[in-house]
Amino acid sequence: MAVSRRHFFYGSLLAGAVPAAGYGSTPNLKAAGYKSPNEKLNFAAIGSGGQGASNLGAAAPTENVVALCDVDDRRAEPSFKRYEKATRYKDFRQMLDKEKNNIDAVIVATPDHMHGIATMWAMERGKHVYTQKPLVRTVWEARQLRAGAKKYGVATQMGNQGYSNEGTRQCAEMIWNGEIGNVTEVHAWSDRPLWPQGLTEIPKEDPIPSTLDWDLWLGVAEKRPFTAGGTTTPDRWGGFFYQPFNWRGFFDFGCGALGDMACHILGAPNMALHLSKRKIVGVECIKKEGPSPFMFPKGSVTRYDFAPYENMPALKVFWYDGLKENPKIEGVPAGEWIGDPPFLANGQGGGRGQGRGQAGNNFRSPGRVFNWDEFQTLRAPDAKLRFPTPDGSVFIGDKGLLTTGTYGEVTRLLPVDKMKDYQMPAPLLTRSPGHMRDFIRACKGGDPACSNFDVAAPFVEWMLLGVIALRHEGKLEYDPAKMQITNNSEANKLLKPMMRKGWDFHPVKL
Repeated sequence: MAVSRRHFFYGSLLAGAVPAAGYGSTPNLKAAGYKSPNEKLNFAAIGSGGQGASNLGAAAPTENVVALCDVDDRRAEPSFKRYEKATRYKDFRQMLDKEKNNIDAVIVATPDHMHGIATMWAMERGKHVYTQKPLVRTVWEARQLRAGAKKYGVATQMGNQGYSNEGTRQCAEMIWNGEIGNVTEVHAWSDRPLWPQGLTEIPKEDPIPSTLDWDLWLGVAEKRPFTAGGTTTPDRWGGFFYQPFNWRGFFDFGCGALGDMACHILGAPNMALHLSKRKIVGVECIKKEGPSPFMFPKGSVTRYDFAPYENMPALKVFWYDGLKENPKIEGVPAGEWIGDPPFLANGQGGGRGQGRGQAGNNFRSPGRVFNWDEFQTLRAPDAKLRFPTPDGSVFIGDKGLLTTGTYGEVTRLLPVDKMKDYQMPAPLLTRSPGHMRDFIRACKGGDPACSNFDVAAPFVEWMLLGVIALRHEGKLEYDPAKMQITNNSEANKLLKPMMRKGWDFHPVKL
C-alpha cells in the first residue's frame, strides 16, 4: 500500500497525539475498584453548584450521585434539591473519609486554588477524578497530579470539554495533512474576564453569610476577612467581591482570563501543534491594561515562543483577553469571520451560542462542524445575524490560514470559499463519545480519557507560565528539566503554591 504524504511527513508526530494506555488502563483500574461497563459508578462532587452542577448533570443520566460537598449552601441549593438522596458535606476531607467505601469517582469543581489538594485527596483514596480546568493554579501541582494519577492507578480527566469535540480533531488532521503548510503563528483570544479584574482596593470587612463556611472556602489560601464589597445585593453573576464567581480574578484563588479560557481555546493548537512536547523559548506579557497589586489585569496580550518540534518549525502563540471584538490579525482577509462564527437571529447557524446541546454545556462529540450550505445562509444579503462574543483562534501557515471556535467548533480554512468543495482528511485520531462519557468509559476500564492528567498536566504547565508572566515585566525563561524560571527569582517562586497550615498535601516523589 502506498504511504501518503501526511503519514510520511507527520507520522512520528501523530503518535504523541493519541493518549497511550496507562492511567485509564484496565490493570490499574482493577486495583482501584474496577467497575464493568454495565455497572453504574457512584459519583461525588467537591463543589456542587455552578460548574459542578453542570458536570453532575452530565454524569447523572447514566450514573449515581451519592455525595455532595460544598462550602456554600446557597450556591449548591439547586444540586441539593436535584440529588436529594445524596449525603451532604461542607468539608471534602470528611466526605472522602466517611464515604470512601461508597464512592467510585469524584468531580472537583472548586475555585482553582483548591483543585490540587482536593484532587490529590481523592486519588490517594483510589477514586477516579474529573477535575475542572485549568486543573491547578501552579506548575508544581500539575506535576504532582500527573504523578499521583500514575501512582494511584486511577482514571482522570480535566474539564476542557472542547478536547472531545470533532472540530478539534479535524483541526489537527487538517494541519497534519499539510493544508496550510508549516504553521509559524497562532492567535487565540477571548472576551473574558466577565468578572472584575484590575481593582486596586479591597473593601472593608462584612459579616459572613450564614450559608457560607468562609474558612473552608479559603482552604489552603492565606486567611483574610470576608467582604461582600459593601453590598448585600449579588452582582450579575450571583456573587460578591470574592465568591462564588469573582475569585478567578485574584492571584491567590484563580488564574485570570488566561487560566479560565486558554484550556478551551488553546486546546486545538495544543493538540495539532504538540505544544506540550515543545521547549518554551520564552513567555512574556507584551500588553497590559489595568494592572493591580492583587488581581490580574483588565486585559492583556501574552506571547509564547516555542522551539521547533520534529518536522514542525518554531512557533509564536499570541493570547489576547478582555476583547470587545475579534483581533485584527495580519494576513487574515478583510470581512472573513474568524473564531466563533455568527448565527441567525432566529437561532439557526454556526456560532458557539447555537447547538449548545452538542458543542456547549453537554459537549457531546461530534459538536458543531463546518457546513457549506449553513454558511451560505449566514452570508445571504437579508440574513439578520447575531455575532457571539469574541472567542476563537487562527493558525497562520506558509501556505494558508485556518480558524476554529472556542471549543474547536466549525473548523474551516480561510478564506472560507476554500471550503466549498473541500473534503476533510480521513480521520487519524480516535473520536470521543463526549467529555464526561469519555471519563466514565475510562473509569470502567476503557481507553484513557482524552484529557487525562498525562495529557492535561503538560498542557497546563506551559499555559500557567503565561499566568506568571502576567505578574512580571519582561520575558521569562523556563527550564522544564529543573522546573525553574531561570531569569527571574520572584517569578520562580510562583511555580509552587502557598499552603496554609492544617491543610495536608502529601507530595508524590517526582
